[in-house]
Amino acid sequence: MSDRLWLVVPAAGQGRRMGADRPKQYLPLAGRTVLACTLARLHAALPEARLCLCLDPDDPYFDPAWVPFADWRRAPGGAERVDSVVAALAAIAQEAADDDLVLVHDVARPCVTVEDLARLVATLADDAVGGLLAAPVADTMKRDDGAGRVAATESREGLWHALTPQGFRFGPLRRALDAALARGLPVTDEASAVEAAGQAPRLVAGRRDNLKITHPEDLALAELVLLAQQQAAQAASSTPEAPPAGANSA
Repeated sequence: MSDRLWLVVPAAGQGRRMGADRPKQYLPLAGRTVLACTLARLHAALPEARLCLCLDPDDPYFDPAWVPFADWRRAPGGAERVDSVVAALAAIAQEAADDDLVLVHDVARPCVTVEDLARLVATLADDAVGGLLAAPVADTMKRDDGAGRVAATESREGLWHALTPQGFRFGPLRRALDAALARGLPVTDEASAVEAAGQAPRLVAGRRDNLKITHPEDLALAELVLLAQQQAAQAASSTPEAPPAGANSA
């Protein structure tokens, strides 16, 4: 399989649920924008990847200085996430091989860790289907009755929260998305299109702090997560290395 890696980052959403004066990817986070934080985290883990960034054609906020990747290009974002991903795959079609690995990551997930990104790529290196970061459901799950009351308690056994990145080979992913859209199927993520094509994506356990900024309170939570991750990294780097077992401590 090809070891060439592509990153697709849909960043054309309007983020209306944030109630802000601009799309959420341009809101301030840890001294930068959400978009800049996300791209910096991806670059820290995968600096050699080729990036395709999906932006609104009339985007007045984007600054190319936020892109740390040496090899990147811009694609027109669509009305829905899937439209942006389809446009990105079309934009790289002349360069990408059928078996190149493509990771699609939400721009609103700036807290994904370098370790999770590296583990996902390593896990999918020889996987013919592909897969996604995900976290097992930990909460009790309720199904509503359509009128704001509980209809049933659902078993959480075997349920996972789908996260991103989600990674699949370029050719199969493009064909799966095209087929799902042609059938009028709802495509909420790349894995759902691959599942509709009869494949079973691999679940790669990821950290629960890989949160998606959707509501106003998520922005403050993401800032706390980034700070905690930075402090943990600094503490780990400053911890003295333990002496070998049996070493003379005198």
